[in-house]
Amino acid sequence: MSRREIQEKIRCDACPVMCYVAEGRAGACDRYANIGGKIVRCDPLTVLDQRLEQGGEITPFLKANWDGSLVNDDEIFITAVGSGTTYPDYKPAPFIVSRQYDDVDMVTVVTEAIYSYCSCKIKIDTDRHLGHEAAIVRAEGEIVGHVMTSEYGSQMLSLGGVDHLTGGSKSEGRVTCDTLMRLFNREAVELQVDDGARVVVQSGKPPIVDGVAEKRMRVGCGSATIGMFASQWKGLVDEVVVVDDHITGVVSEHQAGKVLGWPGTGIRIKGRRSTPGRYFQVAQPGLGWGGTDIVDPLVILGDWNPKKGAKPGLRLLMVSTTGEQFAYFELDDDLIPQKKPIPQDLASSVDLIAENCEPALCTVMFMGGAGGSLRAGVTQNPVRLTRSVQAFKTAVSCGGRPAYVWPGGGITIMVDVKDMPDGSFGYVPTPAIVAPLEFTLPREDYKALGGHEASIRDLREILEHGGEYGADVRAVSGKEE
Repeated sequence: MSRREIQEKIRCDACPVMCYVAEGRAGACDRYANIGGKIVRCDPLTVLDQRLEQGGEITPFLKANWDGSLVNDDEIFITAVGSGTTYPDYKPAPFIVSRQYDDVDMVTVVTEAIYSYCSCKIKIDTDRHLGHEAAIVRAEGEIVGHVMTSEYGSQMLSLGGVDHLTGGSKSEGRVTCDTLMRLFNREAVELQVDDGARVVVQSGKPPIVDGVAEKRMRVGCGSATIGMFASQWKGLVDEVVVVDDHITGVVSEHQAGKVLGWPGTGIRIKGRRSTPGRYFQVAQPGLGWGGTDIVDPLVILGDWNPKKGAKPGLRLLMVSTTGEQFAYFELDDDLIPQKKPIPQDLASSVDLIAENCEPALCTVMFMGGAGGSLRAGVTQNPVRLTRSVQAFKTAVSCGGRPAYVWPGGGITIMVDVKDMPDGSFGYVPTPAIVAPLEFTLPREDYKALGGHEASIRDLREILEHGGEYGADVRAVSGKEE
């Protein structure tokens, strides 16, 4: 490349990569381009109109889109999506907007923050066993995270974080960044758990475990299912076993059964007995009944004891915690369960279990440390912003959606990506995730923080002039670094 060619390019300072970008082309991040000899943001600023629909209407804003009509400040929210960034943030944030809200003069500071310290927390509604706690999770063969604890009817994954983004190989960082960005932008991603399942995850969609789409989130553990439905089984059947990987329930021994005066049946469960009617470790975890590895539920039963109520003709219902698996048995003369067609009235109770199961979905949470130098884009005294956020004087949002702020030091936030504007998340090739971030607080409080008062613009002026965008370059192929 000649010296002349280098001089015709412009250096972009929007991230640490600092690309040299040729006229009409985008940088390595696809977010900034050289238009007419100036570095501009490729995508328009996103405005949230809070009047329309439940969550408001999300619209991209370009000056050409605005008809000049007056707006009510408390109905319009300028998000950070498309705002650009000012990395490193010794410069004021791209948009510091003054607006009236409930007759209070408010300031919203918006910027697209660059996160090396960020992760993805995923809640997967499934009874299937995805993998053991702390098992490695891979994408495209690279390690991107691990399995966390099982929760009530769900399993949790933690992906990303600075150790995977920057602490491993170049390929690991690239794949981790791409995986996070796709998940945050509500795309489907296939993950493989070491010694576990292959699962396709997408925000707001059912998980697909080993090629099978989940339909139901379990109604509860085996014990909870007994507690909910024992009264409806009384008189229809002599014994009910709800098979569950964590807590298998037996109605005749359970407290709910005792309250109903349920007689003993002489049943014996192979597993570790906890409190009456509750058994742990009846089988290994897996993709079978109730998240166990069993296909035939009878394998968890021992010999029946006639001295404790077992007798020929005793009726037994075995069912999973979602109602997807069930079987009806009657004891023969040798006290061996024989499978029989399930009576209709008993089948209705199984249907009721299924009816009480909620749809299985994936929930994708963005989590990041919003501290660091970006605070300097808000105030000249960064610690004051941290203290204001922790004192709930400054509200934090991502793409116009309220973020949960973790207690303790710093500004650690978490937000469900499901309702955020499309394409809210980007990346820089360091690698790191780019995410919208907004701080909103009363103007007087902003001044007290040492905020950049000279950079405050009112809402009408933002709508009239906006920023500098080059949406037309999205069609230009070829990125230059």
